[in-house]
Amino acid sequence: MALEFASKREEFTNFKTFEMELAGRPLVVETGKMCGLSNGSCLVRYGETVVLCNVTMSEKPRDGIDFFPLSVDFEEKLYAVGRIPGSFMRREGRPGEKAILTSRVVDRPIRPLFPKTMRNDVCVTMTVMSVDQDCSPEITGMIGTSIALSISDIPWAGPIGGVFMGLVDGQLVVNPTLEQREVSDLQLTVAATEKKIVMIEAGANEVDEVTMLNAIKAAHVEIKKIIEFINGIVAQIGKPKKEFQDMDLNHDLFEEVKAEFLDDFKSAMDTDDKNIRDARLLPIREKLEEKYAEQWGAGTIEELMYKMQKFVVRRWLLDEGKRVDGRGINEIRPLAAEVGLLPRVHGSGMFTRGQTQVLTIATLGSTKDSQLMDDLGTEQYKRYMHHYNFPPYSVGEARAPRSPGRREIGHGALAERALVPVLPSMEEFPYTLRLVSEVLSSNGSTSQASICGSTLALMDAGVPIKAPVAGISCGLITEGDRWMTMLDIQGVEDFHGDMDFKVGGTHKGITAIQMDIKIDGLTYEIIEEAFEKCRKGRLFILDEIMLPVIPAPRAQLSKYAPKMLSMVIPVDKIKDVIGKGGKVIQDICANCNCKIDVEEDGHVFVSAIDIDDANRAIHTIKTIVEDPEVGAIYKGRVTRLMNFGAFVEIAPGKEGLVHISKLDSKRVERVEDVVAVGDELIVMVTEIDQQGRINLSRKDALAAIEAKKAKG
Repeated sequence: MALEFASKREEFTNFKTFEMELAGRPLVVETGKMCGLSNGSCLVRYGETVVLCNVTMSEKPRDGIDFFPLSVDFEEKLYAVGRIPGSFMRREGRPGEKAILTSRVVDRPIRPLFPKTMRNDVCVTMTVMSVDQDCSPEITGMIGTSIALSISDIPWAGPIGGVFMGLVDGQLVVNPTLEQREVSDLQLTVAATEKKIVMIEAGANEVDEVTMLNAIKAAHVEIKKIIEFINGIVAQIGKPKKEFQDMDLNHDLFEEVKAEFLDDFKSAMDTDDKNIRDARLLPIREKLEEKYAEQWGAGTIEELMYKMQKFVVRRWLLDEGKRVDGRGINEIRPLAAEVGLLPRVHGSGMFTRGQTQVLTIATLGSTKDSQLMDDLGTEQYKRYMHHYNFPPYSVGEARAPRSPGRREIGHGALAERALVPVLPSMEEFPYTLRLVSEVLSSNGSTSQASICGSTLALMDAGVPIKAPVAGISCGLITEGDRWMTMLDIQGVEDFHGDMDFKVGGTHKGITAIQMDIKIDGLTYEIIEEAFEKCRKGRLFILDEIMLPVIPAPRAQLSKYAPKMLSMVIPVDKIKDVIGKGGKVIQDICANCNCKIDVEEDGHVFVSAIDIDDANRAIHTIKTIVEDPEVGAIYKGRVTRLMNFGAFVEIAPGKEGLVHISKLDSKRVERVEDVVAVGDELIVMVTEIDQQGRINLSRKDALAAIEAKKAKG
């Protein structure tokens, strides 16, 4: 029986493309061909960077939660840059730090624009499929996510747009190329709606507040063009938004609880001690559980506790100008700084701000200790690493520690970004640096305490940083057109407020910014006020708290830190230093008790615990790569004995002849009477003949040394 097969050609009748120019490069959006089962999907091409963006939403809300369940994933595929993963399995594993940080950068601007009472799971996935290093996949993914959400049926109050700003030769540049980014004094990512700024993240080389604000405004001009472009796409292919089940707390129940328990909540929260506050709130929770748990469930009790605390905090601030802990609006919590707490580490510093306390430890290593990067960037090795640990005991929780999550990675990256601009170059300070910030106690602004503690640790370790860095945060409360900012927010103000505006910097300017908000955006006026408050706050911390403890980096490294020396050798001499099968360099490392790194460009880095060992290794390498000079004195080793003299190796692969007549100041009958194989001899180069043969003299070397001693 014959079987017949047939198929129709897929026509992709819904396929559409949209195009605009962004920073002089084409931005092309494709829809209707791929991923037909997503709620919203688009393929975005920016130059030769290609990112596939998909958004999906569950049909029903998730039970038993009091938050909006949004997940954002930025998937780095190494095929996008023509590389095979370096892992054992040769496939992509868990997201790298850069992917996690990008996910957070996209998450922060889109999250506030979802309905706060929606409990349906929403998943955003950005898959990087091709990378043109001149066209940021992060910005491409952010724009693609905004388009996918805007054209989908998922309830969302966008669109947003995003750009990357650079500062090259004093000029602001939109979406700078790779070449421009390498010389830029600013790495600023801005996301915004048509009217307001919704996300700021920056690293900068001590850029002043005025320039930073101008960069944000310039970014907003470009973003408005992107939003106009997205609105045009929505007008053509946008889906009607779905209805969703409103999971907001019962209004009548809230009013009932407020009428009965408001005074109890005010009394409980009126303290600067988190432990006391929690203890006072516990009996209130028990009363609410006794009265309402059976009818409304445990989830409702949690939401009532949250909403009542939020109500008290916001009403105090907006109506009375009162903060929970009794501070003034621009008053910083009690501060303390210490260095040198741990005797055997290379450097340590502890910074305390109220009940927030962070201890940072600095460790110095050789260039071999740098981190190998396996991501889509151009950086192969990472010389400076900052790790942030947030143990459960820091917030009084009784649970086992876990591996670092997205929050820990994000906070570590922020502290790292704040300090990178002030670190010495590899040429100035040839070390790999690892900083670990241990959060000992947390009540808000631990990331900024990490910046301060890290500066202290670096200075304690003797790292010659260009300037000390401090960090501080500014909060925000809004209600309609009313708003107010407050300096140095603690945990409860962060939790119930509308903004956490974190700024790190030096006396001269800003080195890092990270802005988290829970509202639909900020005006320029709010941003400007936050900048100014943070500027004054960080100068106070630097001048009054940190610098009195340690005014400058220590002049000497810890005796337990490796001592690093560096030199540059001719590229054609690298093979001589390494030797056949690595024998020469291995012998130097063994003899001098050191580690040696030789780079392809001729840079040589030597590390040893004892500086004398490092100097001996450097001297040995110099003897290998430099041609001996007549009159130079060396300490060599006897390799062979002949009737007419002894051959002495003055450097690996370089030996010369000490004639029997030059072995001693007196007559020598037999070479064996004076030296044996393996003996170390002080010798002088007396001649290098036309064939490159080296003639040495022990007699002349001894005479030269005696003459030097005689002169004093």
